[in-house]
This record gives sequence, C-alpha cells and structure tokens, in this order.
Amino acid sequence: MPELVVTALLAPSRLTLKLLRAFMWSLVFSAALVAAAVYGCIALTHVMCRPRRGFCGRPRHNPPVCLSDPTLGEHCFLILRVSMMRGGGREGAPSPGFEGQGSWKAGPFSWRYQLREFQSRFHVVAVDLRGYGSSDAPKDVDCYTMDLLMADIQDVILGLGYSKCILVAHDWGALLAWNFSIYYPSLVERMVVVSAPPMSVYQDYSLHHIGQFFRSNYMFLFQLPWLPEKLLSMSDFQILKTTLTHRKRGIPQLTPSELEAFLYDFSQPGGLTGPLNYYRNIFRTFPLEPQELATPTLLLWGEKDPYFEQGLVEAISSRFVPGRLEAHILPGMGHWIPQTNPVEMHQYMWAFLQDLLD
Repeated sequence: MPELVVTALLAPSRLTLKLLRAFMWSLVFSAALVAAAVYGCIALTHVMCRPRRGFCGRPRHNPPVCLSDPTLGEHCFLILRVSMMRGGGREGAPSPGFEGQGSWKAGPFSWRYQLREFQSRFHVVAVDLRGYGSSDAPKDVDCYTMDLLMADIQDVILGLGYSKCILVAHDWGALLAWNFSIYYPSLVERMVVVSAPPMSVYQDYSLHHIGQFFRSNYMFLFQLPWLPEKLLSMSDFQILKTTLTHRKRGIPQLTPSELEAFLYDFSQPGGLTGPLNYYRNIFRTFPLEPQELATPTLLLWGEKDPYFEQGLVEAISSRFVPGRLEAHILPGMGHWIPQTNPVEMHQYMWAFLQDLLD
C-alpha cells in the first residue's frame, strides 16, 4: 500500500490522539494551578506560625549519625553502563540478589528494617535512584523518562553481577518495578510490591473513580516548574515534616534523627528537583495500553492507605496471569508499611520467598 494512502488512513487516529492529549494536559495544568493555590496557603500558614524559620529550608551540612549505622551495610557506588551515571546505595552481605527501591520521599534509609532483616540470607541492595542522595542528579526533566529509569535498574542488576533478582519496591519505586517486570521479565525472579499500582492500572482506575484523583492531588502540583521545590522547602521543609510524621498518614514513630535522615538529602542544593522530575514525566506516556502481568508477585496494601484506594488491588489482580499474584490488604495499616509495620511485612516476605531458600 502506498505510503501516502497509509498516512491518510492513520490521520484521523493521530488527530484524535493529539486532541486527547491536549485535553488531558489542559486538565492536568488546571488541577496543578488549584493544587498550587491550596499548597501555597498551607506553606504560608506554616511560615506565619513559625516566622523564625523563614521562607527557605535550612541546609544540613552534616548527615545525621543514623545514616552511618554499620548494621545497614556498606555504602557503595556503581557506574551505570548505559547512562554512565554514578549510582549509590546500601549493600548488605552477599547471597542471592535482592534489590529495594523506595518512595520519592526516601532513599536507602527507608529500607533500614529490611536491610537488617534479610542480609543474613540475601545479597540485599537498597538503591539511590538517579536524582536521589549520593547518586548523580541531572536537572533536566528529560533525564527522568521511564526508559532511562528502566535502563538504570537493568544496569544495577547486571553491574552487581547478577542475571536476575528479587525486586522489592514501595510507592514510586513500585511504579518503576511494575514497568521493569513487564519490559525486563528475565531479570526479575520475583517481586514484592508495597502500596502502589502499575501506571496503566492507576490510569484506568482513576478515570472511573474520581476519588483517587483527589487522593493523588499532590501529583498535579508537582507538574509545575520550580514552585513545588519552593513550597516544600518553606518553613524548613514543614510540609514534608508534617507528611512524614503525621499520626495517621505518616510514620509517627520516626525519631528526630530519623526525620533528619530523610531531610538531609532534600536540603542540599537542588535536592528536591530530581525526585520531583519523576512526577514531571508521569503524564507524558498517556494514554497507556493495558498490560498483562506475569512475574510472581507479593502485593501488600494498607487498609487505611490515604493515597491509594483499596479498589486498586482488585484492578491489579484482573491484569495478572492466574496464580502469579499473592495479594494481601493489611488491616489497620497505612501507606508506609516497610517502616511502620516491618515485622508484619517480613512475615509475609519470608513465607513468599521460603521455597527459594529450601
């Protein structure tokens, strides 16, 4: 068929897709402006209540002692083959491969309980993804596309000398893990996913459940340039402090030193930009096609997760090859299960991985 005819036949579909994306972006930026007004009021309220802290975050020049805890293993660096970027993370004792990826508000320190628990039987590695901690952090939004992040994970696994791993992930790290298991299935033996759906499932579910959009309102704020960095740092990162330590929505048992461990990297120059650039790429692939999930997976979900509805668990299950998903909704638990309920999480993980150790 002549190329001109093919182009003419595809033109209506291409035009429809462009119009759909234009409509989507108009909604996203409208929501972003509303979110900016709301979070702007919250940030200004924090400043007025604590005027001595001012409009900026205080830089932390020395890391808190808990980041040097020897029980968390050795802090190492790896030069990634594809991007030639430097990646950092915590590495425990050698055994079968076991890699952890955290939420956007946390790095390897968020896996401190799992590092201690599993390092006797696995080679446990908690990764600082690009833009986090001591890893390289390019400023350009285009440096945080899904393809580049997938290549980073692949490079970490192969760079550590493994042909496959057990991938453990939470929140934003879980979004990446779902994608990685689809496009690099040979590198993932099993997955443990906590508190996050695949992006295609989230997209479809949110379009039919408007309440999920309200739970994820912060994502729209993060689409804007520079303003989110400013609002999050005002009054010495008070919005982040409140989010992390909130009695119901956060990790209320955090000690002052542990809270400083989370804030240390964000307080460095440009420390918020890399993590926020993950969100600035999240709508670029809209709309996503439904994808079948086949990697053997343990899914843990908090009954009282304030950011994701329980209905997403059923939506995730519907995409799985039968018999490949073990899903548990944990009563009374929230979003930060690896830190708020590590004992219960470890029990499920040991049971899920037991046959690999026999």
